[in-house]
Amino acid sequence: MEENKKDEQRNATPEESKDVFENPGEGLEKATFAAGCFWGIEEAFRQVKGVVVTAVGYSGGHFEKPTYEQVCTLNTGHAEAIRVIFDPKVVSYNELLEVFWKVHDPTTKDRQGPDVGKQYRSAIFYHSEEQKAAALASKEELEKSEAFKNPIVTEIVPVSDFYMAEDYHQQYFEKKGFLQNILRSFKK
Repeated sequence: MEENKKDEQRNATPEESKDVFENPGEGLEKATFAAGCFWGIEEAFRQVKGVVVTAVGYSGGHFEKPTYEQVCTLNTGHAEAIRVIFDPKVVSYNELLEVFWKVHDPTTKDRQGPDVGKQYRSAIFYHSEEQKAAALASKEELEKSEAFKNPIVTEIVPVSDFYMAEDYHQQYFEKKGFLQNILRSFKK
């Protein structure tokens, strides 16, 4: 029964399951990250066992209910972000942090690859003091490991309102068939 509910959540569009992203339900938790363009980041988290559902959106700013165009052209303060609903019995928050650090360059301020602007900043938006402590510890551990030549500039800040991005941004890679192309290239 519980497994059927999780399957329904995973298959629901973010628009159909908006409430899940604020109130995930018993036994589930939420995490919010920003790491550049949200399309690829979302796809990376969707591949993690224990991630029930994801949505892309905007967080960390001061503008209510922004559109993609506003985030890109106005000073809304928002970052392109991803909300992850996960089952901590299957995947821990620390494991999600490991994915976060691997899928982007946390040493470039307001930039990921060719994408430049505050909306592409690296940020961990924590939902609890436990998440804050885990995020700070993982950042410190990564800094001590000297995995990067440059300092880590990732913000670790309390979560603010999360505004869902337009439907055409949700699961973008999957909708555009990019995922099949990527998986096909690995099989060669």
